[in-house]
Amino acid sequence: MSRPRLFVTRKLPPDVEARLERDYDACLNADDRLMDAWDIVKGCKDRDGLLATVTDRLDAPAIEALPSSIRIIATFSVGYDHIDIKAAKARGLTVTNTPGVLTDATADIALLLILGAARGAGWGEAMIRQKSWKNWAPSGPLGIHLSGKRLGILGMGRIGQAVAARAQAFGLKIHYHNRQRLPVSEEQDAVYHETPESLFAVSDILSINCASTPETRGIINARTLSLLPKDAILVNTARGDIVEDDALIEALSSGRLAAAGLDVYAGEPDIDPRYRTLPNTFLLPHLGSATHETRNAMGFCALDNLDAFFAGKRVPNPVTA
Repeated sequence: MSRPRLFVTRKLPPDVEARLERDYDACLNADDRLMDAWDIVKGCKDRDGLLATVTDRLDAPAIEALPSSIRIIATFSVGYDHIDIKAAKARGLTVTNTPGVLTDATADIALLLILGAARGAGWGEAMIRQKSWKNWAPSGPLGIHLSGKRLGILGMGRIGQAVAARAQAFGLKIHYHNRQRLPVSEEQDAVYHETPESLFAVSDILSINCASTPETRGIINARTLSLLPKDAILVNTARGDIVEDDALIEALSSGRLAAAGLDVYAGEPDIDPRYRTLPNTFLLPHLGSATHETRNAMGFCALDNLDAFFAGKRVPNPVTA
């Protein structure tokens, strides 16, 4: 039997591509050239499946334009806001993602952002690199102590729970809001809030760990930021469009917020340039899942979904029912 034909939009880790080439007739992206939606549509000609990533914006027109031979879109990500799921369902396409395998890596980055923002890792490193460190001084510059602070977690899924477990080791008291309250046996002494507004009011540090949905896009705005305690810290490892940049930059510039730690941005990598000028930001280039182990696991998870689909079995991680 002939092997299923795949179009792969980005260069993937070597071990993942080796398995792809072994099991599939795969059209790979050796140069890792970024493609727009119409490049992808063209590349899918005579292909049976599409292996995409978060950089591929597959809106409704692109989904509708895909060749009729395409039956599955496997995304190399846990998030799938870059795919118009409604349009995919209307086409009868199966869409899968890669949840679970990047939980620990992303939670680690969230803690790095919390520590980096609270203790001034950004400006501290800049002092070393720019040779502006004159001497140790009792009066500063100073950061913020973590122990005893309240960490608010917006989105208590796998990653949110992993962040909570790590944060408790630093003496942080956990509060959270989620679409559904966790069973009490799984809360680990965390305090549940029925509304985001209630959570924000007690969050000395706010960690954004929710999915990007119509309900959460722009939820961090001037009004909701004003609910945070003065000198609060905000960290985001979820999606950039959950935060309104103008509002966050104003809160940081005015001193309303003490600091922010960001790994994701609206329009990345073309982020709002004002973030770079703020000394109270600790900025990373979307490193949430960026470990050798995690990226391999994501690729193998995507391939497990594809293997099951083409074998006529139930896919392990369906996004579309």
